[in-house]
Amino acid sequence: MVSADVSDAVVAVRARTRSGVPAGCTGCGHLSAWCHSRYLRHLADVALGGRPLRIDLSVRRLYCENPVCPKVTFAEQVPGLTVRYQRRTPQLQRLVEAVGVVLAGRGGARMLRILNVRLSRCTVLSQLMRVPLPPLETPRVLGVDDFALYSDTYGTLLVDATTRLPLTLWEGRDAEQLSHWLREHPGVEVVCRDGSLTYRQGILAGAPDAVQVSDRFHLWQGLSRRVQDIASAHRGCLPAALPPVDETSPAPVGEATENTAADSRAGRHARRLFEAVHALSGTGRSHRSVARELGLDRRTVRKYARVRTWQEVMRRPSRRPSALDPYLDYLQQRWDEGQHSAKILHEELQAKGYPGHYQRVKMAVAPLRRGLPLDEPRQRAPSPREAARWITTHPARRNPHINDRLPRLLQHCPELRHTHDLVRRFANMLDNHDATALPGWLDDLTDSGLPPLTGLAGALREDRQAVAQGITTPYNSGISEGRITDVKLQKRLMAGRAGVPLLRHRVILIAHLRRRYADQSTVPPR
Repeated sequence: MVSADVSDAVVAVRARTRSGVPAGCTGCGHLSAWCHSRYLRHLADVALGGRPLRIDLSVRRLYCENPVCPKVTFAEQVPGLTVRYQRRTPQLQRLVEAVGVVLAGRGGARMLRILNVRLSRCTVLSQLMRVPLPPLETPRVLGVDDFALYSDTYGTLLVDATTRLPLTLWEGRDAEQLSHWLREHPGVEVVCRDGSLTYRQGILAGAPDAVQVSDRFHLWQGLSRRVQDIASAHRGCLPAALPPVDETSPAPVGEATENTAADSRAGRHARRLFEAVHALSGTGRSHRSVARELGLDRRTVRKYARVRTWQEVMRRPSRRPSALDPYLDYLQQRWDEGQHSAKILHEELQAKGYPGHYQRVKMAVAPLRRGLPLDEPRQRAPSPREAARWITTHPARRNPHINDRLPRLLQHCPELRHTHDLVRRFANMLDNHDATALPGWLDDLTDSGLPPLTGLAGALREDRQAVAQGITTPYNSGISEGRITDVKLQKRLMAGRAGVPLLRHRVILIAHLRRRYADQSTVPPR
C-alpha cells in the first residue's frame, strides 16, 4: 500500500510491506514468515519534482525459524529500496557517493543542496571514504612517477600503463616503499620511470627481473637543460646570430646594451661583486666563508662564482616585438608609391593577414610624415634559452627566422656547433628507435670537453640499459604524467586541505568513474 503526502517542503510517501510473504534472514538466509512486530523506517530518496522526497516505510521484524542461527529476530529488507543500517535509498546513496568523488566535501555538499539533498561536508567525506576501492590487479606494465604533494614534500604515483588507470599513491619517494609494493604485487614485467636513482634502486630491489625503461621525454628534457647551460656559458657568442651590419651602421643592440650596462650604476656594482667573489673563491674558500666575509647571501655568492663574466648576471631589458614588423617593408613600399592614408594602409595589411589595430599602423607611419625613416624592429641577440630551443628543434620544424640565424651562430661558436651535432645524433636515435649508436654517443659526450655534457654522459652511462630501453621500446611515462596532472587538479579542488588517504581515494575512484561513464556513452542504443 502506498500513499503520498505533499507538503510545502518535503514530499512524504507512506508504504508498507506485504504480510505473509516470506523474507530471508539477514544472518543465515533462511526464509521465514513468522512476524514479530512492525516498525517505521524513514528513507531519504532523490528529489521528486524539485522537492526532497522521504519514504516512510513500514517493515516487519520476523523470527528466524532456523534453530542454529545466532539471530532470534531480523528486519526484512526490500531489494532496491532498503539497505541495513542505511537511511538513504541505494539510488540516493549512489548519487551522494558520485558527487563526493567528483567534488569532495564542501563542493559536494553545495551541489547536493542544489539537488535538494541536505548533507554536511563531513557527511559527504565520510560517505566517500566508505566507498571501497576497486580490486587492485597487478599490471604487466607499471608507470612510476613523483609529484609535489605540498611545500618540499613529494609523493609517488603508480599507474597501470595498459589500462591507464591509477593504482595507488603515497607520501614520499623513497626506494623502500616502492620495493615493498613491488614485492607484495609480483608479476610486473616492465616499469616506466624517469632518471631517478631512488626509483631505480627500488625497482631493482622489489622486482629485479622487471625491465626498467627510462622515459624519452625526461631524457630529452635533461639534454635540453645541458644545452641551455652550454649556451649560458657561451653567452658572448650569441650576438653572432644577428644579421651582419655595415661598417657605417650603428653598433648592434647587444653591444650597445653591454656598453650601457657597463657605464650604469648596476653594471659597476655587478663588476665589483664579480671581481671580489672570484678573488676569494679562487683561493679554494667555500661559498659560505666568502659570503660571511663580504656580507652577502650565500646564494648571491654562488650565482657570481658560477658565471665567467659579470655581464651574465645583468638583467637585460626584455624585447617586445610587434606584429607589424613583418609588414614594414610593404608599408615603406606603399608610402613611396604615394599611398599616405593610414586607414587604407591598415585595410591592405589586414588583407595580407595583419591582426593588429589601426592605431598601430597610424603610429608606424607617423615618422614618414615628418620625413623620417620607419622605426626598424630592434635587433636583439638570442637568450641562452632561445639558443637552446633553436638547437633542440627538429630542422623540419624550424621557421625561417631560426634557419637564418642559427647557421651564423654555429659557424661562430665551435662549442655550440659540436653540441648541435651531438643533439641531432641523439634525436636520430629517438626517431629511428635504434640505440646501437648509444655507446659511441656517450663516449663523444665524455670527450666533448663541455662540463654539462660530460656530467650527463656519466649519469646516462650508469643507467644505460634503461636508456636503451627508452629509445627502442614503445613504453614511456606519458600516461603517468597525465595522471599527475589529474592529481594536481584534485588537490586544487580540495584547496590543499586533504590528506593522502582522501587524495588517494578520490584519484582512484574518479578515474574509474570517468571510465565507467565513458564506456556507457559508447554503448549503441538498442
